[in-house]
Parts: sequence; structure tokens; C-alpha cells
Amino acid sequence: MREDLLHFIWQYKLANTTLLSSQNEEVHVRLTGTANFGEGPDFFNAQLEVDGQLWAGNVEIHIKASDWYAHHHETDTNYDNVILHVVWDDDIPVFRKDKSQIPTVELKHIIPPKLLSAYQKLMDNSVSSFINCERELADVDTLIWTSWSERLYIERLEQKSVLITKLLENSKNDWEAVLFQMLCKSFGTKVNGPFFLERAQELDFSVVRKTAVKKHVLESLLFGHFGLLDVRDCQDLYFLNLGREYSYLKQKFSLNQSITKPAFYGIRPVNFPTIRISQLSGLYHKHRSLFQTLVEITAKETFYDIFQVFASSYWDNHFTFGKVSRKSKKKVSVNFIDLLLINIVVPLKFCYAKHLGQDWNEELIQLLRSIRPETNAVVTGFDRIGMKSQDAMESQSKLQLHQHYCSKNRCLQCAVGTHLLNRNTYF
Repeated sequence: MREDLLHFIWQYKLANTTLLSSQNEEVHVRLTGTANFGEGPDFFNAQLEVDGQLWAGNVEIHIKASDWYAHHHETDTNYDNVILHVVWDDDIPVFRKDKSQIPTVELKHIIPPKLLSAYQKLMDNSVSSFINCERELADVDTLIWTSWSERLYIERLEQKSVLITKLLENSKNDWEAVLFQMLCKSFGTKVNGPFFLERAQELDFSVVRKTAVKKHVLESLLFGHFGLLDVRDCQDLYFLNLGREYSYLKQKFSLNQSITKPAFYGIRPVNFPTIRISQLSGLYHKHRSLFQTLVEITAKETFYDIFQVFASSYWDNHFTFGKVSRKSKKKVSVNFIDLLLINIVVPLKFCYAKHLGQDWNEELIQLLRSIRPETNAVVTGFDRIGMKSQDAMESQSKLQLHQHYCSKNRCLQCAVGTHLLNRNTYF
């Protein structure tokens, strides 16, 4: 037995609205209360009639009644207003701090086997290769998934806002600096992203503004700051000029040189930090007030025009310093721009609109709906079981669903899971 099933039974009144407590008191449920996912009792502001007397307060749910003491609720003031204890197994009586006994309802003898069977079927992942409910997803109404998908995406935006809020606090609300830091994280890709973000936070963005006038100067700043100029035996003029320029900048702006180098192993050459840093330099040389520019535009094509920049000509036949490769222009790809829009532009515009007290929904949803869905193992897994993503909003929703619900067996906090369980539990 899992506690989340007991929460589900209580929330949806699947054990009937009139119950009998272990003390033989008749308990009539008027309101189950509001589910609480933080500290304190599981449901707030419930309304009950216990032997004809109306009570208003909180409800706590446990597998065993003795969990009340195992969790030390008897000493926690947050639980002083608990008016009902709902348990699977009422193994011991439970008392408040004032020694009065809390009415307890035991569920194990009153839950229909049909409900338990439906729950076990939903949670049985022994025959599922991807998610628990993959065999039943085809039966879910489109309206249920559409509504849940939108809620999942807003939830994902809110979670991404946490990092943005933290960066804003650290930069004294400099939105341009926060954009730069987040772009560094994305241009660092999955392998080097955390390191690039950390180093970007250590760089005063005013130095980026000052050096962006000349691309080679900004390149020298970023290559040096991210630890990419410590290369032995490279005599290429481009490399030597970058090194001399960075030595001057380091002294002029009192920069701290990185003692850590970014990784190259396991990364596709087009994503090498050398290529990405040169492209990022080209972006900031081209657009000095990039955040303000991005805030003012809405058309996807305009975003593409802004982000389609090239690495410097040296990288046409190099991926690393000093080693010649086959010639090719190193342009930021459309797929990479899509990721920038999904992971940086939309979350930042979302936070900025909230900061200004403006509505964000229509513009950002329209932008996401115009972007192709991402390609990754999770999205492909949903495609395989018949839930093909049509756009980036759907693929983002599915990433949120899989990461925070499916992979954690939180089926009873998922609109799809509760629908599948509810449809078989009319008693």
C-alpha cells in the first residue's frame, strides 16, 4: 500500500462520504479540504460532521496510525488542528497534545477490491518499457491531455524561473547580464554548460559590453576567461593575437584566469567549446543590447535572423587551436536556435512579462507552437506509444511529465493517471 493512493481515495471521496471511525463515531464528509504538498497536514480546511457535530480543520493521512508518532506529529504545532486521521491500518490510538483522542477512519476494510485492482494495474510497470500507463494512453480523451499539457508547460516555466530569479538577484536585476549568463550555459552545451555558467557569473558583464565593439577583442576575453587559451605549441597568428589581447584585458580589468579547462571528450566537433565561444562572440558583437532586442520581437523568423551567426573565419578549417580540419563554415544551426528559443528566450520573456505585470500567454504559446518538437529519448518514447508531439510546447510538456511524474511513479498526481484510475472506480 502507498500513501498516495490513500490521498487519492480521500480527495475524490472514493470511500463514500459517510464513514465510521474506529471509535464508532459517524463521520460525514462535507469537504475533503485542499491538498497540501508542503509541510504540515495533508489536507487543509476540511469540514466534517462527527456524531452530528460540525468540525472544521485539517486531515492527516498515514499508512499506519502509529506513523503519527514515528513522524513526531504529537510535538509539532502544525498538527494541533487535525480533526481526522485517515489510515490504512489503525494499529494504535492517536492523541493530541491536550490528550484528546483524534477520530480515526481505517480504510483497509471499506475500499472495494475493484479500486485496488485498478491501482495495481496502473502502477504495474513490470510489463511497461517506457511509462506505467503506456498500454492505456490511447483511451485518454484529447481534452484531458490538452489541458494537462498546458499545465505541465506552465509548471516547467515556473521551475525554469527559479534559476532566472537567482541570477537576477546576483546581478542586481541586470537582465542583459542574466541573458548572457544563460546563453553561456547553453553554448557550453550539456557537458560544459554548468562550468560556462559559473564562469559567466564571475565575469562582470560591463567588460563584455566594453569589449564587444571589436569581435576579436571579445573573443580574446571569452576564450581566455573560459580557459581555452592555455594551448602549448600553437603558433597560429590568430591564437597568438588572442593570447596577447587577453593578457592586456586581464591586467586592465583585473580578471581572474580560469584554472579549469572545458571538456572536449564526448562532444560532437560542431559543439566544441572553441566553436561555440566564437559564435557567441559574433552574436554579442552583432547585437550590443541583445536582451532588449529579444524582448521587442515576436516573429520566429526574426529570432532566427538574430541568432544565425558564424564563428570567425579561422574556424572554417579548425575545430581546435593549431589543428587544421576540412573547410566548412561554422554557423549556428536552426536546431540549436530552436533550443535557445525554448530554453532561454521564452523563459526570460515569461519572467520579464511577470516582472512588468503584463500578460505573457498568447505571444509565448504562439511562438512555442511554431517551433518543431525536440528530438530526444523521452519525446521519441512518447512518439512510440502513440503520443506524437506536434510542436515544442508539447515536447516540453512531455519532458516535464516524464521527469517529474512518470519516472517518479507520481501517477496519482498526474491528470492522465487520475483519469485512468477514476474511470474504473464508480461504486
